[in-house]
Amino acid sequence: MRIVLGVTGSSGAIYAREFVKRCEADTYLVVSKWGKVLLKDELGISTRELLPFVKREFSDDDLTAPVASGSNHFDACVILPCSTSTLGKIASGMGDTLITRTAQVALKERFKLILCIRETPLSTGSLEQCAKLSREGAFIMPISPPLYFVPKTVEEFVHAYVDKVLGVIGLRTAQGWRAGELE
Repeated sequence: MRIVLGVTGSSGAIYAREFVKRCEADTYLVVSKWGKVLLKDELGISTRELLPFVKREFSDDDLTAPVASGSNHFDACVILPCSTSTLGKIASGMGDTLITRTAQVALKERFKLILCIRETPLSTGSLEQCAKLSREGAFIMPISPPLYFVPKTVEEFVHAYVDKVLGVIGLRTAQGWRAGELE
């Protein structure tokens, strides 16, 4: 399985780091200019610290990268975290960076597109853009960890959300609410 992970400048670098650590598929990393700032500001790391967990990194300004073409199959494009600026570009059909171009490829080829929005509150415009992209087949996953299992640490919150994303991709099944009663 091939996964493209885009990291943009919206708060939530911890989720991106956890995703690359937990994702068992071939992961291709693309980090925007502001995503790099986010990794440094929130985690004190650079993309270099994520490289052991990914198959390859592509530059966000490299529109000649293989993931920019629909002729190269990938199973999912995950943007985590996804800024509302990136959301707006994707909803408007813009593909001016590798992250937004890969999202456009996912939409047109009907590959999974998962946008992990980290913004609150959301403006009416952003909500409309989410609805538009949802109608086009994108999964809109605001970063909102499940609480039904009563997490006790930040890591448990992060793991629970990442497990939900991996579940949407089809890589992992997260423990559901009262799941034991199904046994």
